[in-house]
Amino acid sequence: MVRLVVFLIGIAVAASGLSWLADRPGSLLINWQGYEIETSVFRAVVMLALVVGLAILTWSIVTALWRSPASIGMFFNRRRQMRGLEALSGGMIAIGAGDRDTATRYAVQARKALPNEPLTHLLRAQAAQLSGDRATARRMFEAMLGQPETEQLGLRGLFLEAEREGEREAARQFAERSVGLNPRLSWAVDALFDLQCKESDWAGALQTLTISKKHQHHAKPGLDRRRAVLMTARAQALEESDPNRAMNLAVEAHHLAHDLVPAAVLAGRMLAARGHTKRAAKIIERAWRRNPHPELALVYAHARIGDSPSDRLTRVKKLAQLNPHSIETPVAIATAAVEAKDWVLARGVLEALDSSRLTQRVCMLMARIEGEDGADKGRVREWLARAVHAPRDPAWVADGVVSEKWAPVSPVTGAFDAFQWRAPADALDAADTELLAAKLDELVKLGAPVPVAAKPEVGAAPKRSATAPSRQAEDVVPATMPSRADAQLPRAVRVEAEERTRQVASVRKDGADRTSSVEVVSGAALASRKDTGSLAGESKVVEAKPSASVAAVSERTVSLQPSPKKALEPGMFIAPRAPDDPGVPGDAEAEPRKPTRVVATG
Repeated sequence: MVRLVVFLIGIAVAASGLSWLADRPGSLLINWQGYEIETSVFRAVVMLALVVGLAILTWSIVTALWRSPASIGMFFNRRRQMRGLEALSGGMIAIGAGDRDTATRYAVQARKALPNEPLTHLLRAQAAQLSGDRATARRMFEAMLGQPETEQLGLRGLFLEAEREGEREAARQFAERSVGLNPRLSWAVDALFDLQCKESDWAGALQTLTISKKHQHHAKPGLDRRRAVLMTARAQALEESDPNRAMNLAVEAHHLAHDLVPAAVLAGRMLAARGHTKRAAKIIERAWRRNPHPELALVYAHARIGDSPSDRLTRVKKLAQLNPHSIETPVAIATAAVEAKDWVLARGVLEALDSSRLTQRVCMLMARIEGEDGADKGRVREWLARAVHAPRDPAWVADGVVSEKWAPVSPVTGAFDAFQWRAPADALDAADTELLAAKLDELVKLGAPVPVAAKPEVGAAPKRSATAPSRQAEDVVPATMPSRADAQLPRAVRVEAEERTRQVASVRKDGADRTSSVEVVSGAALASRKDTGSLAGESKVVEAKPSASVAAVSERTVSLQPSPKKALEPGMFIAPRAPDDPGVPGDAEAEPRKPTRVVATG
């Protein structure tokens, strides 16, 4: 539109000029070399314009003929570039879609059309990676190193290839070269940092972190946390060889991240060992407010050398006031009270906990208190049983690995600062959990494992006596718990289980109603029957179907109601008393113990 307006304006200007000349006639005389030319001014102007136009046309034709070979070459070059760009575009789309054959075909076309184009090398390299041709991919990336504009791209490609092949040293060299070439590249800095952490090169990782901070690759809080973790890891490595340097690193790490428990523990322990009790206590108190941890309470209790157990208990009480709502507070007080043999205080702080906060550690601590205070075996076994079913305590967990000690990197993936203080996930599945619950309800209450005898075939006579152990029952129900469940039990419970599985049981066959009866004595329940002389509780029994297959065995829960005293029935088996069982207070030696009778119908 603008060009049309300009064209119309030009025509109007030319017409106006010609009209102006026509209204003002005049003559023009030219005398040159004896020739005289006389004409009007209007005609002379028109002729001059025609001559100029003809000259321009002639010059254009001559120029076009002179440049025609180059123009023909440029035409073919443009056509080739268009084909190459189309091949590059199609190849990149095919690589993104995962189409290996199409990407390879477009890479060949791009190589023919644009052999020296950097994108052509990239397309060929990625097509080779998609096809699994690692050698060609590496050759393409190496070719990129020769050109300054593609050197960084080649280094990144070679780094990724080295990572895939597991060549950590080569990957580190490529990352270091890329950082030296352009430290503003965040991938190179982060990759070098991760490799240095995996190799425990804490000094080099600190230098790389300085580069990252200089070029602002991460936010300041994240950088401070990383620096604190690195200093803590380096302090742990130097604790034996250079303790003074390790102490300074740990203190600096604590100042950068107050909630980093390992730094506070290490700094507090090393300061307390050198007699700096107040500085150590200040560090532990600051960390305890933000992240209570058992190791913090332990270091705080022993911060002053030569303190008695009572003095340590007083110090722990002071620490507990800084964070009274944490579960670690009553546990720390109870632990210090146990060491000071203040059983009343230890039992009181733990009994005040809600039932949902009774973890395995709390239950085990209560079992220790009951055992050392009153030597009540029944209460000890009760708390041990509750410890098995209680939620697991927090631990250092990273990528599914539970560790007793903190580490700066994950032992599985090598991820930096991966360990977290939290409750680990239960390793047992639903079937193992149900089986474990059924077994522990019998074992930890001093009851023998429930052996169920499968019914013999019709017409077959039983070949066992009332006092002999049932081999057939042992085939149906194993005498030991599964190994996966055993691994999760405390050692005291496993020992108790091994002792109880050696007991024998007798199965009585009633031919009239074809039912299998099992007599089980629950020692823990008998021990708790102090005054009433009755037995109440809940236990797990196993019901055996008439078929002899193990798949017919199922579990159900029955309630054991208080049963009146009566004479022993013939064929009833009474489990022998354990050596450490104190028995039932008030029972005479001549009076037999009342068993718990559980009948499983077939």
